Amino acid sequence: MTKIPTKETIKRRTISDMKGLGVHKTQYNRLIDIYSELVYQYLKLNDEFETGGYQYESYTAAGGAKKSPIVATLESLRKDILAYSDRLCLNPKSTMQPNNNGGDKNKSTLASVLSNLE
Repeated sequence: MTKIPTKETIKRRTISDMKGLGVHKTQYNRLIDIYSELVYQYLKLNDEFETGGYQYESYTAAGGAKKSPIVATLESLRKDILAYSDRLCLNPKSTMQPNNNGGDKNKSTLASVLSNLE
């Protein structure tokens, strides 16, 4: 069992990462709070899933198998975390877009010349 960081630790690391990428603004702190809570929930549930022996199926009253509720929750949290990480510019895809600070580094020579013509 690994030690799960607190929500505040996740928030501090997120802010630090965003500052390192040059995309942090204090106006984003509410989104960072939500993102931190989602990551905390994901880590906590993932630990429970691991402790439970990765029980990915549960059985219905009719005798059939279905996806375990914890697996469905983990999948949902992953999608939510990805969406928030995009908005907070915390993943490679979001930092490569031209309208973000990280995108200018990867601008082609042609794109640079064309943008100077305006």
